[in-house]
Amino acid sequence: MDVGLSAEQHQLVESFTGLFAGASPPERVRAAEPLGFDAGLWETVRSAGAVPMAVGEDAGGWGAGPLDLALLAEVHGRFLAPVPVIEAQVAARLLARIGTPRAGVALAAALAGERTVTVAVHPAAGGTARLVPAGAAADDALVVDGDRLLLVPARGAPVANLGSMPLADLPLGRDAEVLAGGPEAGAAHEAAQDEFLLLTAAAQVGIAARALEIGVGYVSERRAWNVPIGSFQSVAHALADSAAAIDGARLLVHEAAWAATEDPARFAELAAMAFAFAAETARDATYRSLHFHGGYGFTDEYDVQLYYRRARGWAGVCLEPNAAYRRAADRRYGPARMERMEKQWTSV
Repeated sequence: MDVGLSAEQHQLVESFTGLFAGASPPERVRAAEPLGFDAGLWETVRSAGAVPMAVGEDAGGWGAGPLDLALLAEVHGRFLAPVPVIEAQVAARLLARIGTPRAGVALAAALAGERTVTVAVHPAAGGTARLVPAGAAADDALVVDGDRLLLVPARGAPVANLGSMPLADLPLGRDAEVLAGGPEAGAAHEAAQDEFLLLTAAAQVGIAARALEIGVGYVSERRAWNVPIGSFQSVAHALADSAAAIDGARLLVHEAAWAATEDPARFAELAAMAFAFAAETARDATYRSLHFHGGYGFTDEYDVQLYYRRARGWAGVCLEPNAAYRRAADRRYGPARMERMEKQWTSV
């Protein structure tokens, strides 16, 4: 397995880092918080090709691979950009995977920037898709309802803004269109869930890495007893633990992205593992950095609180880490075998 970056991938990271550094400073992130979406920034990011890069050339895109998308997602997380990059990319790949004529029309509109399409991570229940990521900012959403995959106009009112993820409950009205049905629809959506976990894991790595930088910068300047507080072992060791965990989470994300094309049988398992570990890493890294700011960490003036809230909000939309670990185990051993193993453990 080779997860080293090519020259083109280094250029991709540098390009989007420069874009977000100029277009998504913390002040702009704060300004977008009432909804969690910045339409002007989304137009800039979309014009840079963030959606077309996600699908193959045969579908009208640029043919970027899973690792390329994960690299962009990490940059996205680093800058907390209030735009639905992950949602739109996963939705575009799902439309391309379906391949029906109506899905092709929806995909063409998404690639041309005429429509923003998101994907409901969880199936609908009771005629409503609940807590749809970017549902309050998108034009359409891809929703699983029973054995059908639907294209649903996104007209739901926002129900929450979990750190630049404007969630909405979307009713499945009569204008919802069936794109696919049967086992194929379920399998396509399952693959989209795996990709959502992978890219969100990469974004969590970006959140953790930037939070650590903020924390290290603060403890290097803040002094107590005439020395930087970063020289205290209790501070330095905790931040070092986060640095090591971030490296591990990034490697696991890259391994999962590699498996998507080179070892597909393990992709779902590794994507869930990467998500769980990256979510835990971001949670711990942001907590430590905020904690070492003292009371300042909770105030709006300090950027670390933005990362603290995003780490928890972005993970909560998908799965809690323990549920993701269970998902990884199910993909590895199968649900039935896992149930038997759990019964044996609890009986000991």
